[in-house]
Amino acid sequence: MTTNDNSSEDSHLNKALEHLTSVLVAGETLEAWAIQRRLFALTGRRILIAATSGRFIKIKRGLFGGFDMADFRWQDIGDAKIKVGIFGADIFMKIFGSTDLAISKDSNQDLVLPGFRKEQAEKIYRLAQAQDQSWREKRRIRELEELRAKSGGINIGTNMGSQQTGNASEDASSKLQQAKQMLDNKLITDSEFESIKAKIISGL
Repeated sequence: MTTNDNSSEDSHLNKALEHLTSVLVAGETLEAWAIQRRLFALTGRRILIAATSGRFIKIKRGLFGGFDMADFRWQDIGDAKIKVGIFGADIFMKIFGSTDLAISKDSNQDLVLPGFRKEQAEKIYRLAQAQDQSWREKRRIRELEELRAKSGGINIGTNMGSQQTGNASEDASSKLQQAKQMLDNKLITDSEFESIKAKIISGL
């Protein structure tokens, strides 16, 4: 590659980084970025990806100038993986479309990002894994708090009748099933499950 080619490449990269910096919101910090190797962009424009404190960003230079950008909140991303090859590192992620703190999330799309520089891609991957673990813990705590609040809300008086008692039993069964699902999904520990179960049963 000639010196002019290198200068042109550096210029394009600097413009992409300038655009990336310009779209950061107040309080948002750039944690890492990675540029796609030219070998993987022979038929199109190279991709720049970035991890910030609040989201994952993908930027591609537009055909007629400017930049096309897609961004995803960390709470909507999961199952990050990396595959390191001879010519570059590929990053794989799942993009979810459900609410921030939902336990069960249906995947809307797979994000495949091939051919990035190894060191840069590995840093992006580590940050994505850390964010995934952080949001998993937030969802676990939120769902556990909600389940505990529900399990403590069963109050059956002696004069309420067998129909209401039957309804309470069905409600308790539903809560037990939810707790078991959380246990199976490793959102709570065995001891937490037993504690919740005892609380639900004692309320009958």
